[in-house]
Parts: sequence; structure tokens; C-alpha cells
Amino acid sequence: MSAFRTLLFSAATITAMAGAAFAQTDWPDQTVNVIIGASPGGDTDFNARTFARYFEQVTGTSMVITNMPGGGATIATTAVRDAAPDGSTILFGHTGHLIVTEVSGLADYGIDDFEICCIPAVDQGAVFVTSAQSGITSVEDLVKRTKDDPDAVIYGTEIGGYSHLQGLLFMNETGADMRLVDTGSAAEKIASLLGGRVHVAGIAYGAVQDYHESGQMVVLGQPNAERNPLLGDIPTFAEQGVDFVMNNPYIIAFPKGTDEAIVERMAEISAEISDIPEYAADLEQGFRQPVLSYGHEESIELLSTLRDNYMQYRDALQSSR
Repeated sequence: MSAFRTLLFSAATITAMAGAAFAQTDWPDQTVNVIIGASPGGDTDFNARTFARYFEQVTGTSMVITNMPGGGATIATTAVRDAAPDGSTILFGHTGHLIVTEVSGLADYGIDDFEICCIPAVDQGAVFVTSAQSGITSVEDLVKRTKDDPDAVIYGTEIGGYSHLQGLLFMNETGADMRLVDTGSAAEKIASLLGGRVHVAGIAYGAVQDYHESGQMVVLGQPNAERNPLLGDIPTFAEQGVDFVMNNPYIIAFPKGTDEAIVERMAEISAEISDIPEYAADLEQGFRQPVLSYGHEESIELLSTLRDNYMQYRDALQSSR
């Protein structure tokens, strides 16, 4: 798992040098349609809408967000893949939408079928939570229960998506044997946790903080290499003896064949946005997410490496569908 621990930080010095040369293009010269494969209110939607506000501040051009949830985000990714490559349509997604869906067989296409622009942000606010009514209060407790009865603990996920892979990696590292149940999006996971239909889920802390603070949910840990201080006293899994590190980069991608100058210009705009203090404050307050972004070339390299790493779980992901 050391690859997951170091991968997202290996390009940091390269990123600092990105943007020295500016792309020669008049783009954006019209409203940009942003398609996301998630419902309103979740972490992807939050990141896309926050980015869009600052995109307009930097460029003077607006973005229109369209939510297309369903099918593990394949509805959204197909729409962008098939859109005209004229710079008017982009995908704002994450590795679950463009890598895990390919690995799991939900999609017969992946990152090579798009013009990958950049990684505008990285989700470091994810946590694993249990419902308080489940009585599970620690990783040790969870593992013991699953060994006593493999059907005792239900993990809520979106089969074939990012949280599905999270669950497989978690089980691989802990030895837990949870039963996977398709609950759908983040909002549906929360409802299933509160309703007692599932016991465990991987989810953004910002989406469940109120439930945690009110005692309705228990946070088991954060899958970061080091503690994200914005999450408070939540320990990493590594601190608990579990080698489970998994961060999720968000991705901006264009339809294949989009002018390289447009792709490069968007990457430059993303870098400009990352330097705005108010943008950083919005990410921190919204989903407890520190600013971290990557430029064009390093994003392609990073995502290609993640894809190769995730491919080892292809059979396990596909057999669960």
C-alpha cells in the first residue's frame, strides 16, 4: 500500500513549476457546461460548484453545473465523451468516475478516452463511519464481528464505484469480511446508516460531521497517510495498525480531440484558483479539505499510475457486480 501513501504527493514540486508558459487561446469565450456524475449536496457537487464560482471570478465567464448521477457516473462520463470537442463541455469528476468504473467493468472506456486537463483538488476529507446503533466503535471491534459472523456487518457502497474499491482495500488490509450492499450515492448512504440498513460506509466527513457530533455516527478513521488537521482528532488507519491509505483526486476532463491550448488554459486557471485564499477557506469550511492541485502533465502521470494500481482489484470488483 506504500504506493497509495506517496503517490499523491510525489508531483508536488513539479506542480509548483507548472504554468510558467501560458496557453495561447481566447478560451473561455462562452459559458462552460460542467457535467458531474453525482447528486447535489455531495463532495463532488460541492467541489464543482466552488470551483465554478472562482472560475467566473478569474475569467469573467460563467459555468453551468449539470448533475447527472446514476450508473456509477457513466451517464455523465458518456455525455462528456460524446460531446463536441470545442471547449464548451467539461467533466468534473474523480477517479471513481473515470478509473474505477473502467476497472469494475461498468464502463468500456477510461482516462485514455478523454483529454485529461488537471486535478483541481484532492479529497482528503474521507472517513469510514459506523451507525451508532450498530454498536461498532473501533476497527478492532468491526474485524472481530466479521470473523465471528461474516454476514454481521453490512458495508454500504455504490457497486462498481469508488466506495466499492475503498471497501475492498479496507477489507484486504484489515482482514474484515463485510457484506457489500449497493446503497447508491452519499445521501443514500447516510439515510441507510441512520435507518440501520447498513453498518459501515466510506464517506466525506463534511457530509456526516453533524451526525458524528450528535452521537448518531462513530468515525473509525481517516484513510490519509498523515492526519488531515481539518478533521480534528480523528486518527488515521495507519495509527491504528492498518495500512490503508487512499485519497481521491478530482478530475477535470474534456472530450477527446479538444484543442490542447484549451486544455492547458484550463489547467492554468485551476492553478490560479488554487492560489486564492478565499477558495482555500471555502474548501476547508465546506468539506474539511485542504488545497492540493496538480497541473496537466503530472495529473496524467498520477492518474495513469492509480489506474495501474487499481487494476489488481479488477476481478474482485467485477465479481461483485
